[in-house]
Amino acid sequence: MAIDQREYRNAVGCFATGVTIVTTLDHDGGKVGITANSFTSLSLDPPLVLFCVDAKINSFEAFESCRHFNINILREDQMELSNNFARSSDEKWDGIEHGYGENGCPAFSSSVAVLECDKHAMYEGGDHLIMVGEVTRMDYVDGECRPLLYYKGSYANLS
Repeated sequence: MAIDQREYRNAVGCFATGVTIVTTLDHDGGKVGITANSFTSLSLDPPLVLFCVDAKINSFEAFESCRHFNINILREDQMELSNNFARSSDEKWDGIEHGYGENGCPAFSSSVAVLECDKHAMYEGGDHLIMVGEVTRMDYVDGECRPLLYYKGSYANLS
């Protein structure tokens, strides 16, 4: 039985996720960033996380060939930042305040958490690449904060 892609998206969209911006550097040292909600922790020992990157996006090659990347877990009030990095644009970094992690990749210190990763493994996953990273450094908000969530095709809030 063939699964309708739209119906599949509707069904898996029932699973609420956090929203991240994954950043790396391309082979020329240029900043690369994409919005991703396909992120999860994978292992405690060693500390592994994964995210999935669409093989059709312009920055696919940068992620495929990178050695390091950062996972920036967004706050509830960072919807505009998420939207900015969800689009394909050469100007997505214009006017965006950011720093750099110890691994050299862009980091948003205003995020709920930043996980600095070394690329650990890659796996084909249909029309996506599954990127596994080993967390080498992290920073996170220890107090009360509200994450940006995605649910049924749009942003959501904790209630």
